[in-house]
Amino acid sequence: MIAYASRTGNVRFIVHQLGLPNIEIQEGLILDEPFLLCTYTDGIGEVPPIVEGFLKNNAHLCKGVVASGNSNFGHSYFCRSADVISETYGIPIVEKIELRGFQKNYHAIMEFYKRTIQGGIFR
Repeated sequence: MIAYASRTGNVRFIVHQLGLPNIEIQEGLILDEPFLLCTYTDGIGEVPPIVEGFLKNNAHLCKGVVASGNSNFGHSYFCRSADVISETYGIPIVEKIELRGFQKNYHAIMEFYKRTIQGGIFR
């Protein structure tokens, strides 16, 4: 499962390119299976509030984080949400993607997903 939050549509585009089971994060969403988190970076390098709330109840099942961002905001802020989530919850960063990303990004995500989520390593 991929749980995602998208504001501009870039993360939604990435998730749909992967063609994997997914769910858009809504307030109060509780999952009962391992998942990969895909998110954007809010403000100046911040985790979106909807994602913060979601992780309070679901972080124990999150096996990796993918973030989309825009490097025009500077290297120190690029996909900073992934860094914050990783530091706060000990979740590995799978990929940091510029806007909608490229095939190499999708390939890296798919490989991680196959090894961890589909492969059942964490089940």
